[in-house]
Amino acid sequence: MASTLDQAFATNMLKSMLGLSGYTAPTAPVQVALMTAQGSATANGTEVTGGSYARQNLGAGTPATGSASNAATINFTNMPAVTVNAIELWDSAATKARLSQGALTTPKTTSSGDTISFNAAAIVQNLA
Repeated sequence: MASTLDQAFATNMLKSMLGLSGYTAPTAPVQVALMTAQGSATANGTEVTGGSYARQNLGAGTPATGSASNAATINFTNMPAVTVNAIELWDSAATKARLSQGALTTPKTTSSGDTISFNAAAIVQNLA
């Protein structure tokens, strides 16, 4: 999955890097949201609803060489009948902030009650 940083989040990081303002870190844990329609760097996608769908914690491993990924399998259980085309990463603040988004290499279609799983290292965020 290729990902694009949310434009507001990227601007926040750049301002801090250039000494223009303090950096506001995302509130942990970072969560994975499943999307039926992909967003862009400036607009959210359309999130899955129904079934027992709920965002899941990313559980990222320690970043190395400008890249980080999920450290363990992530399971979304009891899904509704839906086709997932993209994911987004969000923080857990009271007012949640989107961090990045990206299309799945292959869309995942579920029947009601199915589980979608992402193996360890399947969700990768690169900054290098």
